[in-house]
Amino acid sequence: MSNADKAIRTTYFSILTNFLLALTKWLAGIFGNSYALIADAIESTADIFSSFLVLLGLKYSKRPADHTHPYGHGRIEPLITFIVVIFLVLSAFVIARESIKNIQTPHELPKPWTLIVLGAIILWKEICFRVIIKRSKALNSTSLKAEAWHHRSDAITSVAAFIGISIALFAGDGYESADDWAALFASGLILYNCYGIFRPALAEIMDEHRYEELEEIVRQKSLDVKGVMAIEKCYIRKIGMLFQLDLHAVVPPTLTVREGHTIAHDLKDYLIQELPHIGNVFVHIEPFEENLS
Repeated sequence: MSNADKAIRTTYFSILTNFLLALTKWLAGIFGNSYALIADAIESTADIFSSFLVLLGLKYSKRPADHTHPYGHGRIEPLITFIVVIFLVLSAFVIARESIKNIQTPHELPKPWTLIVLGAIILWKEICFRVIIKRSKALNSTSLKAEAWHHRSDAITSVAAFIGISIALFAGDGYESADDWAALFASGLILYNCYGIFRPALAEIMDEHRYEELEEIVRQKSLDVKGVMAIEKCYIRKIGMLFQLDLHAVVPPTLTVREGHTIAHDLKDYLIQELPHIGNVFVHIEPFEENLS
């Protein structure tokens, strides 16, 4: 199974989870008289749509390279991540608006059983976050990372709701709006997390160099190839789930063009074989000179 297929399977799991939890939150919020739970349900509903976007983006990124997209279609991943961030920001503003409105509107205390529902939701959402963030790191998927943080932000709003409802229930009359204040606080945390999702995606689409560890590995492994004396330049860009390398390999100056060509192909094949997340390698041959040593 390819990395893209594994990511798609993970997204199906996320969509099902978001749908079931959104439904649970809406029912518990309405019948349990909890505005914080309703705000939480709003975010989970937005998560369903953003998960579908991630799914479509991953399926599109699977398309092979063609004459109009010689590097493949992986750039769709950070673009989808931007849209997911927009969904998160909109969710945060909707939650904040509803919270402010409910703070100004007198209402009854939430039902005590809503705490049990929230406790189960928090536990499950944290499990979902850990499963998907682990998979996103294994597959080098920016959009899956955004999907994982969607689950973490959902868990944060649920924790805030749990605290707010607890305060409202234990403090009693006069503290009915505690869960609304909790939802308002959670909206701020969601906005803060948005930056953590947005920044890596922006770096990816701008070809920002953030892969020093991988560069060091590439430089070391390149020396295993016969004829390669050093790597003068190593540029790395991430496209989708794979890395593209541009290398300047230093070789003995007395080699023929054919011999240099063979070394370049050997280097490319070796790196792709040894490093599973390497999609392609472009090698430029440099003759050894004293100032390159």
